[in-house]
Parts: sequence; C-alpha cells; structure tokens
Amino acid sequence: MAKDKLYLITPGFTDPNRDDGPFVCPFCNQIEGLLASFPDLATKLDIERVAFPRPRAAVIAVVGEDNQGLPLLVFGDAPPDDAKRHGETAYLQDTNRILTLLAERHGFPKPHKFLS
Repeated sequence: MAKDKLYLITPGFTDPNRDDGPFVCPFCNQIEGLLASFPDLATKLDIERVAFPRPRAAVIAVVGEDNQGLPLLVFGDAPPDDAKRHGETAYLQDTNRILTLLAERHGFPKPHKFLS
C-alpha cells in the first residue's frame, strides 16, 4: 500500500494581518495532538507541514489552487468512496473524517463521539 500523505499547517505561525500571535490551526491541531500521542503510528503515513500564508505551493501542486484548505489527507491508494478528486489524486479535507480514517487505515485510536 502506498503511504497516505497528511498536510498540516505548521503550528506557532504568525498572521501578517494580526499582531496577537503566535497561532495554531484549530483543525490541524486536533490531528497534531493525535500524532504526538502516538508517534509510532504517525510513521505509517507521510506528513508535511506547510506555512500558513497562501498560496501554499506544496498543496497546490497536489490538489490545485482551489483546495488549499488544511488539514488535507491525500490517499496513497484505495481511497474511500467519499474522497474528492483532483485529476488522479484522491483526498479529503474534513478534520473529523480524517481522524476517523487515521483510525481505520493506520490503527490510531478511534475518535469518541461525545454526548452533549
């Protein structure tokens, strides 16, 4: 199986439009916490952290300019039926779905569905 690739925004970034940083992407940071908690499992996929400002050239090269939102999971093979496509590349950008797929495809613990 070809490795899945995960793109995240590098934590601790600054925003040129604000002076109250540094910041983290709240969506990427959920995944960063999982990766930090289970570093052995994190080796099962390729991870690339990219800078906050757009354009994000590394992301554009894979899924096009209209799909720069992160986090982004690009499938090495056997994408799920709900994967989006850019040419031959299959990917997803929904944080909750990415967390579920990290459990299903790579053995991470499953996200708990909390009751309110």
